[in-house]
Amino acid sequence: MQTKPFKTVDEYFSTLPRESKEIMQKVRDAIGQAAPKAEEVISYNMPAFRLQGYLVAYAAHKEHIGFYPTPSGIEAFKTDIAKYQWAKGSVQFPLDKPMPIALIKKIVKYRVGENQATALTKATAVKKRKEKKKMSPMRKTTK
Repeated sequence: MQTKPFKTVDEYFSTLPRESKEIMQKVRDAIGQAAPKAEEVISYNMPAFRLQGYLVAYAAHKEHIGFYPTPSGIEAFKTDIAKYQWAKGSVQFPLDKPMPIALIKKIVKYRVGENQATALTKATAVKKRKEKKKMSPMRKTTK
């Protein structure tokens, strides 16, 4: 696979062997279905999706597809991913086994909910600060 930085997801896909490309397309479609408003980007030189922040990334490797749903996405689905190799923020789905599309969608939907909750919390905090600023009287300074 190409080592120079990719500019687009399609450019990344163009470097994949046919077998990997077909599986990667299934993963791409599953993520897109679970998060239809998400934007496809390249992050850390691999395909990723953003929706109110980083959502998930995925990448083709020699013997597996790496799926990167952040540590919280892994933690929430530890039981479901127990049969796969996984680490703090990633899981490896072997190429010689069927892709767990339903699980991928479930994890993506979970991450969408997390990002929406975080965005709402931030928006609420900003609104409260603005309201507090409006309500507090201006102080006059004298010399």
